[in-house]
Amino acid sequence: MDGFLPINKNDLKKQGIEQLDFVLVTGDAYVDHPSFAHAVISRWLVAYGYSVGIIAQPNWKDTEAFRVLGRPKLAFLVSAGNMDSMVNLYTSLKKRRGRDMYAPGGKTGKRPARTTQVYTKKIREAYGDIPVVIGGIEPSLRRFAHYDYWENKVLPSILASSGADLLVYGMGEKPMLEIAEALSGGLLVRDVTYIRGTAYKTDSLKRVYDYVELASENAVNGDKKAYAEAFLTQMTDREHVLTQKHKSGYIVQNPPAEKLTQGELDAVYALPYRRKSHPGYAQPIPALSEVAFSITAMRGCVGACAFCAIYYHQGKEITWRSEKSVLEEAERLTKEKGFKGYIHDVGGPTANLYGASCKNPKGMCGRRRCLVPKPCRYFTEGQAAYVALLRKLRQVPGVKKVFIRSGIRHDVALLDKKGAFIKELARHHVSGQLKLAPEHVNGEVTRLMGKPEIEVYEQFCRAFSAASEKKQYVLPYYMCAHPGCGLLEAVQLAEHMRDSGFCPEQAQEFYPTPGTLATCMYYTGIDPLTGKTVFVEKQQEGRAMQRALMRYKDYKNAGLVKKALYRAGREDLIGKGKRTLVRE
Repeated sequence: MDGFLPINKNDLKKQGIEQLDFVLVTGDAYVDHPSFAHAVISRWLVAYGYSVGIIAQPNWKDTEAFRVLGRPKLAFLVSAGNMDSMVNLYTSLKKRRGRDMYAPGGKTGKRPARTTQVYTKKIREAYGDIPVVIGGIEPSLRRFAHYDYWENKVLPSILASSGADLLVYGMGEKPMLEIAEALSGGLLVRDVTYIRGTAYKTDSLKRVYDYVELASENAVNGDKKAYAEAFLTQMTDREHVLTQKHKSGYIVQNPPAEKLTQGELDAVYALPYRRKSHPGYAQPIPALSEVAFSITAMRGCVGACAFCAIYYHQGKEITWRSEKSVLEEAERLTKEKGFKGYIHDVGGPTANLYGASCKNPKGMCGRRRCLVPKPCRYFTEGQAAYVALLRKLRQVPGVKKVFIRSGIRHDVALLDKKGAFIKELARHHVSGQLKLAPEHVNGEVTRLMGKPEIEVYEQFCRAFSAASEKKQYVLPYYMCAHPGCGLLEAVQLAEHMRDSGFCPEQAQEFYPTPGTLATCMYYTGIDPLTGKTVFVEKQQEGRAMQRALMRYKDYKNAGLVKKALYRAGREDLIGKGKRTLVRE
């Protein structure tokens, strides 16, 4: 329908397709936009001659919902969606969310918990022993035995629990093409064991070579030190095959896929996306409005923030699109219905890492953080290229304003000694407020987070203020209850907020999601990078006190704030003076 990929048998008939090569089942509504993973992978396969149909948010209680496009020739592809399904459904307090940004009208109930497993099992019910390939953020972060916050225990690899044949981790374009070539060439899915960026199950390691074996599922379940060591290897070893014994056999992960070249990345974003949701939806998809007129310019992140999964999912290596590719997309945007002259974002995981690279002659290392505590001598920022791109985007006919809403690294911004990026940002790409994430003020907490110290943030704020031609503000994001943050550190953050005059409307609390370094710390109480013990606040009352301290000005929090201050031995902050946090 109107250039969309088929979603039912009537579409197949109209498009002259007797049997699809692949059927992609996704937990998100069908949105044909390059910010939605199902659109990228399906369009990429179609560009190489494969036919793909989409089953979006099927009724997982009805097996027939998985038969609407028939049996594919090659495989079913399963994705939980752009978000982990458990994060999509639950808050950090394990309460059900009232809104699903990736469903029509934002209504909940369109996807099950643990979407990947549920969809895979329903496909098995519908078609039996058919190849099933899982991918996207949810499986990527559950490749091996992992701590699950919602059940508060270590769970096996999602390959074992779902019954899928192959797992594609990372962004997936290159592995998916190789899988398609292998299956279309007649190879059985059980023999597709050689593709980078994939993981598979096997009964033995007789045909696996040059591998590093992690502590087994049973070992990491009972020994937190073994869990921390296994996670560190998963996070840092990008060269070897990694294996882990499970009750049902072995999980084998091949090394990461080679990053896309600039030409390949340009090709991904030049595909004929409709840039809108399927016309069959009566209500809009809220997530689309956030990105409809945004441009993804780069991938990867060297920041390696402990609480972020991008490093584990996309990797450290930065890939950026050519100027020509980005400018052509901007020109296409100006012709889109509803475009009013404003490009909402030009970025990626970290916008001002566009153009960044590693000059280490031995190649990018796995373990060292590139930016903290000080930038690595091999790290080369490329903000001059980003500034040049932004200036050209502003000149595109029909473009009135270009905003930067992706996260930026303020420590990287300061590496530009001429200050060109900060000036460009302040004068042309912010509408009064710049959102920035120092995350905390305590030095030990920011070290564990992988963030620069608060003095770097303050230096950036001064430079941003000096570069602004009108009154503009930096809106900081802070986080409570991160590993390493106890009551004393939370009080220190509240005092900083008092002194700065800033009090957030909402308190951001650390959310232990699979695949992050901070979640490993949360579960084990160990910093895998050093082997040292880390304090972790797991008690709900303690976490509630930290949340209350972030919102100490809200009178509803007065009782908890007082209790926290007494417990921290900071009664001096209770009273009537200007330096106090709460009245007696």
